[in-house]
Order: sequence, then C-alpha cells, then structure tokens
Amino acid sequence: MNIVLIGYRGTGKSAVGELLAARLHMQCIGMDAEIVKRAGMSIPEIVKKHGWQKFRDIESEEARKFSGFDNIVIDTGGGVIERPENIEALKTDSRIFWLKASVDRIVSRIQGGTERPALTAGETFTEEVTEVLERRIPKYKSAAQYEIDTDELTPEQVADRIIKIWKEDSA
Repeated sequence: MNIVLIGYRGTGKSAVGELLAARLHMQCIGMDAEIVKRAGMSIPEIVKKHGWQKFRDIESEEARKFSGFDNIVIDTGGGVIERPENIEALKTDSRIFWLKASVDRIVSRIQGGTERPALTAGETFTEEVTEVLERRIPKYKSAAQYEIDTDELTPEQVADRIIKIWKEDSA
C-alpha cells in the first residue's frame, strides 16, 4: 500500500513526504525529481524546449510506473491531477491525501521559487495561483480520499494526521 500526496505547490507535499517515509520506514519518491532525472533537464527547461504537453506526457509515464510499486510515499507535482489517467494509475493500491492551503499561504511559501515556469501569462503571481487553484480544486477533491488543510499546521503535524489515518485504515 502506498501513500500519494497531491496538492498545489507550497502545500507541504515534499516536506511531509520525507517525514512520512522516515517515520513509516518507506521510500519517498518525488515525481518532479524523477521527471527531471529522466529528462536530464529542469522542469522550466523541459517546458521551454518541449512544451507543457511533453512535460505532462512524462508525468503520466511516471505515474504509471509508480502504480506498480509498493510501500512508497509519492510526492506528486501540483498538476498531476490534470490528467484523469494519472489519478487512476496512482490510486492503484494507494491512499491519496490532498494537502491544501489558502492562496495567501501558498503565495507566501513559494513566491520567488524558480523550479517551475509560469502557468499563465500576464498575471501577478497571486492572480496565477488563484486562477489555477480554482480550476484544480474540483480535481483535487475528486481524486483525494482524504483532505488535510496545511495552513496552520507544521509538516510534522500534517505527517502525524496522515499516519493516524494510515494506521486506522491498515487495522
């Protein structure tokens, strides 16, 4: 059984994933890091050179690959929910947790980051986050079996909540 973390950038997926993996003696796999390793270039470089479509194609291939794994924590990219087939693959023998946060909290956590290119053109960073998040919320909600609001929680507290649910599910 796997743990899959979904949610927008800045909701704590990477930090929580590492904590969960350490506490549950599992491996944590970051999908974005695997995509970068596979492509041999950063995500902004992939998008600039090949476009978002190619990035999403690689992401889908990685989701299918991880569906065959067991006993791992998967830290997904924020847009993994853009393709329903990704969620179908990731649901295989997994529990999916949506880590969510308010626009203000997300902006304060990720503003200035350079690991991802802009998703929309001609907008402020806050406008972009608001627009993309509003579009994605129904997809996150549909994909997740559990939702955890990370606004007022530390990564340790989020991990504690997931572990409690995980253990209750496994009992």
